[in-house]
Amino acid sequence: MSLTRRLFLTTTAGSAAVLTLAACGGSSDSGDEVADVDPSSFEKGSTMAKLADAGKITIGTKFDQPLFGQAGPDGDPVGFDVEIGKMVAAALGIKPDGIEWTETVTANREPFIENGQVDIVVATYTINDERKKVVDFAGPYYVAGQALMVKKGDDAIGGPDDLKDTNVCSVEGSTPAQNIEDNYPDAKLVTFDTYSKCVTALNNGQADSVTTDNVILAGFVKADEDKLQMVDKGKTFTKEPYGIGLKKDDDDFRAFINDTLQKAYDDGSWAKAWESTAGQVLPTPEPPTIDKY
Repeated sequence: MSLTRRLFLTTTAGSAAVLTLAACGGSSDSGDEVADVDPSSFEKGSTMAKLADAGKITIGTKFDQPLFGQAGPDGDPVGFDVEIGKMVAAALGIKPDGIEWTETVTANREPFIENGQVDIVVATYTINDERKKVVDFAGPYYVAGQALMVKKGDDAIGGPDDLKDTNVCSVEGSTPAQNIEDNYPDAKLVTFDTYSKCVTALNNGQADSVTTDNVILAGFVKADEDKLQMVDKGKTFTKEPYGIGLKKDDDDFRAFINDTLQKAYDDGSWAKAWESTAGQVLPTPEPPTIDKY
């Protein structure tokens, strides 16, 4: 039995509004290069044919994560995940104005896919075997790693081994939260439905640290460099391959998305999307090898 003491905390809507990374990661041009697609070129009845014929797609992403998916001034999200979603839409002949963006938090990504509320999810979504029991993944399109963030000037936590008897905040149902629960049981895990609420908890003393993927934390630090810092220069202690979630056993659609990603790797549009969003803070990595399982 886990020794973790899990705390479920609440905040007001106002206190959760902690970040604005002004247009850091405004939109690139990657999603504007829309293919001239004949819907009949896809197999009749396939997901691709249905979406291309409708000229619309619903994409789930996060709305509170700088660099990857953050709601912009007009309400539409911007960031690297958003650009990846636009690439998939463009390959179906769907223009940006044909995309319906739906906010997905960590806990509702699988249910939204299963019940058809979204067609795909691109939301810092780590591929793992447990999730693959209920949804499929294309990709990965990026590999992140779990790290820690603390208040500026706080050197008490130098890494995950220093989390004993401290309040560490993450998102309920996330792989970073599960890792803390499984491998650092002496930490006191504080959970919310979004990471922005963890940042609020850190700033008001309810949490001693926040843990999630390094790229997500880098966005929060960039948004508030006077108050926040990464632990050990953002050193990671896991690997988190980000994939595009879709309905289970839709093999043709998964293959189509994988082919779309590979083309983006080869023609430079993946790197262009990175450099216009997360690349404003982080160096451009090599694209990962796609797992065509």
